[in-house]
Amino acid sequence: MNALEYAEKAGDLFVLPDSVTKIKQLIDDGSASINEVAEVINYDPAIAAQILKIANSALYKFPTVITTVNKAIQVIGTDSVYDLVLAYGISHAFKDMNDSEVDFSVFWELGVSCGLLAKYIAQETSAKNPDKMFVCGLLHNIGELAVLQLTPDIAAQCSSFSATHCPVTLQNKHLGLSYAQISAELLKLWGIPSEIYGPIAHQHASLHKAQSHEEKILQLASRLALNNVYGEIYNRLDNIEPVQYEILDLDEEDLEAALDFTNMQLISTLAIFSPSTFSIY
Repeated sequence: MNALEYAEKAGDLFVLPDSVTKIKQLIDDGSASINEVAEVINYDPAIAAQILKIANSALYKFPTVITTVNKAIQVIGTDSVYDLVLAYGISHAFKDMNDSEVDFSVFWELGVSCGLLAKYIAQETSAKNPDKMFVCGLLHNIGELAVLQLTPDIAAQCSSFSATHCPVTLQNKHLGLSYAQISAELLKLWGIPSEIYGPIAHQHASLHKAQSHEEKILQLASRLALNNVYGEIYNRLDNIEPVQYEILDLDEEDLEAALDFTNMQLISTLAIFSPSTFSIY
């Protein structure tokens, strides 16, 4: 199967919650007021609760407690609420996957780590929308779940990476393409904006020369996250060329600061986007 075929089959199995689709349609319309968006979010108590959790989390560090969805939209912004609703909805579209098929704790640790790193780097380099980069990082490897569900034998082969064989090398060897390609096609199928699926499609520096600032950020963040989560295999800066951070006007000290920040925020952020993993810590 090619990337689109994986995405289409996965799209039949994993469906965005109706409430997320409604919120997406409303915000895509462009003419909705904050009150109208808040009203639709409030129809789904689970999503409303998550928006409030996110707004009051270390992702934003607001000095006072935010108690209503209306206020959350005002302080975070409609675009950021849109992105975070999508991220929450997509993460929960896969909630019914058999736990025996995937170690969700590690999968979401990698996604959240990449999201936090991408947002931190975006803020440090004055990117236009750091929240969007968080979502790019969170969902950067969502294609793995499609492969795990549809061709678990191939997914098992792709998971046997080591210090000498990185994940994307094994994916191209056994799958004939990368999880990143499937991730991008699945997000495109769901109508997710190109500002999110574009950097995801080009996240591997070994396969693509980064063209945009966002692609440069995600290429760096995804590698840092892999090294961070699989510390028993990789050192913190393994397989990262100096040009990848120097082109962003960063140095090794900046990368260490990004990793320290990510590890401090990891558990609390995991609890928002993958509540079932929180109990393992």
